[in-house]
Amino acid sequence: MTEWRFAKRGDNTGWHRHEFDYVVVPLFDGILEIAHPDGSRTEAVMQHGVPYFRQAGVEHDVINGNDFACAFVETELLEKAPST
Repeated sequence: MTEWRFAKRGDNTGWHRHEFDYVVVPLFDGILEIAHPDGSRTEAVMQHGVPYFRQAGVEHDVINGNDFACAFVETELLEKAPST
């Protein structure tokens, strides 16, 4: 579990690849900019307390797209889901 805090617009996580599935819980209402390996960027609308899930393998840089400080909690799921 990691808490990411960005003090100002443009602060970022740095490029990284997720080796495990993960869940993010935003601690703010606003925007995160997502930079992708192909050079494109997308905006992700965050809603305080509303989690979202992503699968392993995602590679990106996450950037504060707001004119205010923001934070989110990221939880990596270190064990694979049981087969059904």
